[in-house]
Amino acid sequence: MKRISNLFFLFLILASCNSDTIPEGILSEGKMVGILVDIQITEGMVSALPISYDSSQVLYSLMESDVFVKHGVTDSVFTKSMLYYLEDAEKMDRIYGRVIDSLMVRESNPGIEEQF
Repeated sequence: MKRISNLFFLFLILASCNSDTIPEGILSEGKMVGILVDIQITEGMVSALPISYDSSQVLYSLMESDVFVKHGVTDSVFTKSMLYYLEDAEKMDRIYGRVIDSLMVRESNPGIEEQF
């Protein structure tokens, strides 16, 4: 009987650890890729401007807000999602791999905006 109950609890633990389910309020990987690509582009644009560090920080904050508006998310949802994905190195690796690929495609084909 003890063996059956141990197997039952093991099954429950394995069933609850389904890594493919994303909790409610967390952005999908594709949405995260799109936002992170736009954030990287925004950071690059701001860092290339000949302005002081303080001014660039203010400008970046404004432009980052525009990225969130463009994608229809709040900064708190993005932060919560980022924290969720940072807990799983494999998922974060996959997301940043897609971000890098997207940025490389944009760099090699100016004018193309990739769909995520």
